[in-house]
Amino acid sequence: MPLGFVVLLTVLAVCIGLLGTCAVCLDRTAISRTAAELDHRLLEVAPYLGAAALFFLAKRATTGHSERISHALDWDITAEIYAIEGEFVAVLQNLVPQATLEFFSAMYMFGFPYLLVTAPILYFLLPSQRHLKELLIAYLLNYLIGTLLYTLFIAYGPRNHLSSVSGLMYDFYPEAQTMTAAVSSNTNVFPSLHTSLAVVVLVFAWRSRREYPRWFPLASFVVSCVVFSTMYLGIHWLIDVIAGIILGVGAVWLAERIVTRAEGSPGPGPVPITDESEDGITSEVSD
Repeated sequence: MPLGFVVLLTVLAVCIGLLGTCAVCLDRTAISRTAAELDHRLLEVAPYLGAAALFFLAKRATTGHSERISHALDWDITAEIYAIEGEFVAVLQNLVPQATLEFFSAMYMFGFPYLLVTAPILYFLLPSQRHLKELLIAYLLNYLIGTLLYTLFIAYGPRNHLSSVSGLMYDFYPEAQTMTAAVSSNTNVFPSLHTSLAVVVLVFAWRSRREYPRWFPLASFVVSCVVFSTMYLGIHWLIDVIAGIILGVGAVWLAERIVTRAEGSPGPGPVPITDESEDGITSEVSD
C-alpha cells in the first residue's frame, strides 16, 4: 500500500476523532468566541508555534546526521535493557488475547496522532492560551530530549531483539511499517516518545478537567491504550515506557516554568468564587 494512502487514512481517522471530541467536549459558544478573537489568539501563540515549527524543520533536516552520529558512537544499550527486563514483553504478548490485535494496532497508528492534534485544538478554543503555550513547549521538549537520547544511544525494540516476540502490528498490518519507517528509525526506542507525548496530553487533560470535564476520561482511555500498545505490539520495552512516563511528566514541569518565565505570570489557578458579605463588600474565595 502506498505511503500516501496510509497518510490519508491516518488523517481521516484523526479528523473523525477530532470532530467527535469537539462535539462531546465543547459548548455552543466556544467556536464563535474563538472566531471573534482569532487574530488576537493567533498573535498571542505565534512565538510558541514558530519555535515549535523551527525545531521540527531543523530536526527533519538533521535526521540523517543524528543517525550517523548515533552509529559512530555505537552505544548499543539493547542488551543492557534486556538484562534488566528479560522476557516481559514476550509474556505480555502471550497473555493478551489475539483478538485484540486489530484494536491495539489502530490505537498505536491512529490514537497517538489523534491525541497530539486534538489537545492543542481544544486548548486554542479556550479563552486563555496558557494551556496551549505550555503544551507546545512540552511537545518541543519531548522531541528535543528524545532526539538527543536517540542520538546518544542505539536500542532495538523487543521485536528486533527477541525471537520470542512478534512484531504483531507489522505482521497483521504491514503497511504501517511504511509510515513508521518514514518518520523514525528502528533504533529510536529509548525512551518511548509515543508514551511520553501521550502522557503529556494526559497531564494537561487532568489540569484542564474543569474546563473540559469530558476530555480527561476520554484522553485517559486513549492514552492507556496507546502506552499499552507500544509494548503489546513488540515495539518498546517496559523500560522505554517507564522512561517515557518520566520524560513526559518532566517536560510538563519544565514547560510550565519556561512559560511562566516568558510570560511573567503563573498559570491559571483555581476559579475565584465571589461572595457578597452583609456589608455589601464582595470578596473572592479560592477553593
